[in-house]
Amino acid sequence: MIVTQDLEVRVGARTLLHAPGQHLRVQPGDRIGLVGRNGAGKTTTMRILSGETEPYGGSVTRSGDIGYLPQDSKEGDIEQTARDRVLSARGLDEIRRSMEKQQVLMESEDAAERDKAISRYSRLEERFSALGGYEADAEAAQICDNLGLPARILDQPLHTLSGGQRRRVELAQILFAANNGSGKSTTTLLLDEPTNHLDADSISWLRAFLSKHEGGLIMISHDVELLNDVCNKVWFLDAVRAEADVYNMGFSKYKDARALDEARRRRERANAEKKASALHKQAAKLGAKATKAAAAKQMLARAERLMGSLDSVRVADKVAAISFPEPAPCGKTPLHGKGLTKMYGSLEVFAGVDLAIDKGSRVVVLGTNGAGKTTLLKLLAGVERTDGEGGLVTGHGLRIGYFAQEHDTIDGSKSVWENTINACPDAGQQDLRGLLGAFMFSGDKLDQPAGTLSGGEKTRLALATLVSSRANVLLLDEPTNNLDPQSREQVLDALKTYTGAVVLVTHDPGAVRALEPERVIIMPEGDEDMWSDEYMEIVELA
Repeated sequence: MIVTQDLEVRVGARTLLHAPGQHLRVQPGDRIGLVGRNGAGKTTTMRILSGETEPYGGSVTRSGDIGYLPQDSKEGDIEQTARDRVLSARGLDEIRRSMEKQQVLMESEDAAERDKAISRYSRLEERFSALGGYEADAEAAQICDNLGLPARILDQPLHTLSGGQRRRVELAQILFAANNGSGKSTTTLLLDEPTNHLDADSISWLRAFLSKHEGGLIMISHDVELLNDVCNKVWFLDAVRAEADVYNMGFSKYKDARALDEARRRRERANAEKKASALHKQAAKLGAKATKAAAAKQMLARAERLMGSLDSVRVADKVAAISFPEPAPCGKTPLHGKGLTKMYGSLEVFAGVDLAIDKGSRVVVLGTNGAGKTTLLKLLAGVERTDGEGGLVTGHGLRIGYFAQEHDTIDGSKSVWENTINACPDAGQQDLRGLLGAFMFSGDKLDQPAGTLSGGEKTRLALATLVSSRANVLLLDEPTNNLDPQSREQVLDALKTYTGAVVLVTHDPGAVRALEPERVIIMPEGDEDMWSDEYMEIVELA
């Protein structure tokens, strides 16, 4: 279904992956976990496999349908309803509109036009029925409901939905296409972090759906349980060797096999280094004699071949030194929201929300998907304006640091360096280079377009720009999404030690525990309460 030939993946001058021959293949029934540290090239490789971008070298052959879910799903007609977006996977939305148009023409007083419309309607209806159109509404609604999208949302335009809802609509469209009712699915699913924005029930349903999928599947995920339960193969992208190791086994067995591979490489290298050292010493002795110079040269060449034939030994993955800024001085209540209201047309997301963010306060915002949590943070950040007469009151010394869930603060067309300079115009360049280095951006990485970064790298870049801001109020929207376990732990440690005020939106129970919140805001009502462990149950279920 997907076969690569001498695939080479590069970003700038850096080679991320070289897979000679037909090393990477996806066949029906393959459910592959694509794993590796942040920046190893998982997202870039997925884009190439999907056909969204071209490889630096080699080729990719695809057969059958491809369903690709990128990390940032922002394409498509935002005036389209959620229902039509899902149905468009089989072209049913266009057929239905054409049928409705012919129905109008069928009422024409012109007999010739009426007959033509009847004939066209008949052909369209036959095609609509063959594609399962009459059952499609119920089928699409069922998939959407399982992904946490209630029926009332399906007839809303996409631009009225939250980022999390939009992404779930995109996932629903892909799964609807793959589950076309024709029996065995031939669709290859390419899913990049599919559980982002899903609650626990939706993840459980998705796990069951993917486990039964008969087509191909490649999945990038930091959800270990999902990988364990779904995948029967693993592709490990090794950033050190720029190679892909293929393991024809489930994820839990892969971890043991990989550990054995690394131990074997270390043993082989240790033995080879010992032999090479002996050859070098012997060559040095022989080289002192003119008659033995040729033999000495041969020994040196043999030592070089011995070391060159070894696989590279992985070193411990680097971890970004993530920390939040030392907050600038501010007044008792640096930020106060009064009567915050958001409407999309006639649709009310929330209305009349009041909240005060005191110096050093720690607040978590809870609510179901679509309740307006992200929108509330955008209003507090000044990214969007409140509707009605409400607004923000800024206190003495306020400095806001905003981390956007969809990385909206990053300009994908600009380089890592340009994004950092724009975000921190008052900082010295040397200080910024040191800061970016701590967040694992250096050398050629600084010139890399931000749009080509992986989700985890974008998260690190967005966090890096917060550090030099000296913000005293952090607005954090899902700051641990897309991060590998080591980087996530760094973010949690940074949350524990930050002394400024934090307003946090997250599905990650670990992030809430690290924050140790004092208060909770329940959306869309905007009700405020003191934090208690009972609210942790809501976070864990979400």
